[in-house]
Amino acid sequence: MTSFSMTGRNLQVSTLVLLGVVGQGLWAQSEPVESSSRPRARALGLEVGVLAPGPVNAITDVPGVRVGHFTLQRGTRFNTGITAVLPHGGNLFHEKVPAAIVVGNGFGKLLGSSQVNELGELETPILLTGTLNVPRVADGLISYMLALPGMEEVRSINPVVGETNDSFLSDVRARPLGEVEVREVVDAAIGGPVPMGSVGAGIGTVCFGFKGGIGSASRRLDAASGGWTVGVLVQTNFGGPLRMSGLPSRIDGTPLGAFLEEQVAEQRDPSNPDGSLMIIVATDAPLDSRNLRRLAARSLYGMARTGGYGSNGSGDYAIAFSTNEGSRIRRGSQQPVVERPVLDNSAMSPLFLAAAEATEEAIVDSLFTATTIEGFRGVAPALPVDKVLELAGLPVDESTD
Repeated sequence: MTSFSMTGRNLQVSTLVLLGVVGQGLWAQSEPVESSSRPRARALGLEVGVLAPGPVNAITDVPGVRVGHFTLQRGTRFNTGITAVLPHGGNLFHEKVPAAIVVGNGFGKLLGSSQVNELGELETPILLTGTLNVPRVADGLISYMLALPGMEEVRSINPVVGETNDSFLSDVRARPLGEVEVREVVDAAIGGPVPMGSVGAGIGTVCFGFKGGIGSASRRLDAASGGWTVGVLVQTNFGGPLRMSGLPSRIDGTPLGAFLEEQVAEQRDPSNPDGSLMIIVATDAPLDSRNLRRLAARSLYGMARTGGYGSNGSGDYAIAFSTNEGSRIRRGSQQPVVERPVLDNSAMSPLFLAAAEATEEAIVDSLFTATTIEGFRGVAPALPVDKVLELAGLPVDESTD
């Protein structure tokens, strides 16, 4: 049997059973089942950074942001999916948001980036998927946008679709995702807690030799720093010498990652640093595209804190946008001069720290919450969280098994 899942509020997953050929849109939906993701690092006592997180410690703490997942699992052949991030619940083409994209290392496929950086605005949801699915997912996103009310005369759409390569755990050449799945994931996007780990675009990823996936975190500044929120969502599929907050980088002369690898039975080559990392940064601070570019760049510092360094074969990208309502770019404005609130450069430093910390914690949580997956070319074992807790001097929770 082929099973699919779309995540929803309260970390529930709805299982969808295929009735026809993948991509032809013949579905039946069963009752919701609980998400299989494991506890997050902070819930187990391992805290990252010094700033306070938002209420659900996820990108959805930024007002208006919604997240949806579509997960495809079919035996060991398919472990792939789509994750959608929506800056607000309206029509993004008619109410664009300021945005910017930064390239860490460009061995990747991020469709739509040149127009975002040229105009400084985002006009579609951001979708993440597997490498060879990017064109098909982008085509589905174009179809979705053109079918919205008020889009009848639109003749240009700039879909933003990013990826990491999930070919270790999924048959990437089959390219099973398209228009039907895009519609499902965008329509399913909601606020509140964000399911993480082996879900959506993260179901087939591997990070530091362990099962990677989707992670998310947020930071809320105090009133003296503006009270703004920065939220991050990541799709982790990269490598390097693993580092984790509060843990020694070497144990008895052995690097942390290699030490942890000894705790699992099966492991792909952990010395390979290649892969990719997609980072989405959202904030409610009134930032223009120039300062959003600066904010996106700081999220890559969070990657570096975990041991990633942008190897030759890594595609590392950061997409940042502002949800501030006063900063929206409304289509069809007849005013040649538009006034929008813009945060001064002098107020950016706390936001920079928030972006770095939230990215670091999101990456850590993608590892903590992910579950072992047996896939197309092998097994990606879950991080041995119990061993991490022991090394950090924290009590081991049975739910981490």
